[in-house]
Amino acid sequence: MRKVIEGSHAVAEGARLARAQVISAYPITPQTHIVERLSEFCADGTLDARFLRVESEHSALAALIGAASTGVRTFTATSSQGLALMHELLHWASGARLPVVMANVNRALAPGWNIWADQTDSLAQRDTGWIQLYCEDSQEVLDTTLQAYRLAEWVYLPVMVILDAFFLSHTYEPVDIPDQESVDRFLPPFQPRFHLDPESPCTFGQMSPPGVYMEMRRSIQDAMEDALLAFADVEEEFSRVHGRRYGPVEAVHCDDARVILVTSGTVTSTSRQVIAELRARGEKVGLLKVKLFRPFPVESIRTALGRAQKVAVIDRNFSFGASGIFAQEIRAALCNLPGHPAVFGYVAGLGGRDVTTATIEEIYIRTRDAEAPQGESLWVGLQEVKHAP
Repeated sequence: MRKVIEGSHAVAEGARLARAQVISAYPITPQTHIVERLSEFCADGTLDARFLRVESEHSALAALIGAASTGVRTFTATSSQGLALMHELLHWASGARLPVVMANVNRALAPGWNIWADQTDSLAQRDTGWIQLYCEDSQEVLDTTLQAYRLAEWVYLPVMVILDAFFLSHTYEPVDIPDQESVDRFLPPFQPRFHLDPESPCTFGQMSPPGVYMEMRRSIQDAMEDALLAFADVEEEFSRVHGRRYGPVEAVHCDDARVILVTSGTVTSTSRQVIAELRARGEKVGLLKVKLFRPFPVESIRTALGRAQKVAVIDRNFSFGASGIFAQEIRAALCNLPGHPAVFGYVAGLGGRDVTTATIEEIYIRTRDAEAPQGESLWVGLQEVKHAP
């Protein structure tokens, strides 16, 4: 069934079709529409799930850690300061190997208070052991939510489905909503390998002395490495059932490109238009969309970018004292590749500022005409600020 829905409701439809059994909710703009819609599904009987109204985002994830430990399918959503408040428990969920699925609507962190799109909130959690999947449009949001459950339950790691505030969360687009029967074929009921069971008592989250702790952390890394292969299998099966796939990265005109733009999220859609117009004028330019950020798909990125002369990374985020975060990761992925292209980092669109076609074309021209990067990150679209003496 095709319906015109907003991105937030695409997430809710995904959680409904996945038959989430426990949903915990604390409202925060701009993710509130996700849990509001799920509360309606639970209230009218569309979804048979326990809906928990908690007092904070910290409590939201704590409730799911308890629920997931019993072997049920769980869901929550958050954004910005809410995700930051969850930080302690993000580590707990991954360390406990719980397949929690959470949507995060990318929103700028305060102060100053800002409710618009900025990827720094999720990227600041990149070392917590969560798989991270960034979405471009509402169809991808729904599909990725379903895939997230299959992936989480395969490798026993939590998964974060990530979408831009307002540009995607509150924008209405046509979305193909699969029927329940086809989703059930793709995503059968969860059968946990381990869970809390009074008939088979075990200890969970116990003290881990030096003799075992490193091995536990290595097992998380092993699961992340397995997730790279599992993600390909999940997408293959999803494609057989629903006819769509996205890949950990998507290369557009990268084979003959001298300059390749690297994007994630909704900036990708605008970049597609710019790339098409530039190539129509004879420019040798390509586009690499990064969907899977953790685990980072190093080999796919090297394959896509290795033949280019220059790479321009557009970051809607920033790591203070360093650079844009995707640019950091791209540099690290390419550094051991002989003769790798120069990586130009650009920061744009923080706090919801528009990244227009003109912005993206400016980034391309700057990269094409420069002999070498002029710094770790160039900030594009800054307004002139008069500082006090």
